[in-house]
Amino acid sequence: MKATPENAGALFMELTKFENLEGPSDMALGVKIPDPEYRHPGAGPAISLPGPDLALLDARPFSSMLQGRRSRRDFSKEQLPLEELSVLLYSTQGVMERTAYYHLRTVPSAGARHPLETFLCVNRVTGLEPGLYHYLPFSNAVEAVRTDKGEGEKWKDVCLGQEMVEDSAVDFIWTAVFYRAGWKYKQRGFRYIHLDAGHACQNLYLACEALGLGCCALAAFDDNGCARLLGVDGKEQFCLYMASVGKLPAPRHR
Repeated sequence: MKATPENAGALFMELTKFENLEGPSDMALGVKIPDPEYRHPGAGPAISLPGPDLALLDARPFSSMLQGRRSRRDFSKEQLPLEELSVLLYSTQGVMERTAYYHLRTVPSAGARHPLETFLCVNRVTGLEPGLYHYLPFSNAVEAVRTDKGEGEKWKDVCLGQEMVEDSAVDFIWTAVFYRAGWKYKQRGFRYIHLDAGHACQNLYLACEALGLGCCALAAFDDNGCARLLGVDGKEQFCLYMASVGKLPAPRHR
């Protein structure tokens, strides 16, 4: 079957069936395990985050969070406290346990490979200048890729003009470092990285519900434009999923 834009998805599903994967994986061949954490080559020194106060997630019962979860696109101009950002980052990619061969995070990942990296477009977060940041889960810190008051507008543009990207307090931008999954699963790993992104985003939704924040996932973006803004190659590491987060506007009185 010749690959075309019209059949690319169906061809992907066919070629990544187990029966079509040939030869052993790099893991089976004894190739060195890939590094579990990416460091952005152009970033500044790490900025430590406050330890995640998980008690903040206990304000509402879990059943209420499940029933209340919605995609919310309207945000106030209020700043997001750094303490709440720390809880959101831990809820989506926080490291709970680490050994020489694998580590466990607050979200599941195929084979505990955890190929996701979290970038942040910060618009209004206390203690952080507006700009682009990268999360370092093993040290509970962020590194500033650049500081720029116009960062939100740049991301709105590559997200096809969606206003919530600039109106939010912060946008979560998940990239995938494919080889972390491919090392074990070869081309089938492309299936798993999308599942991993879904796990992370659902945790973000639930954590936002617990904190009384708005959250809206988005996948409509210019892939090449995102890669340029992030400073990644778009092939070995590429943008996979995004979500806008912010304080909710005050309720309107009738």
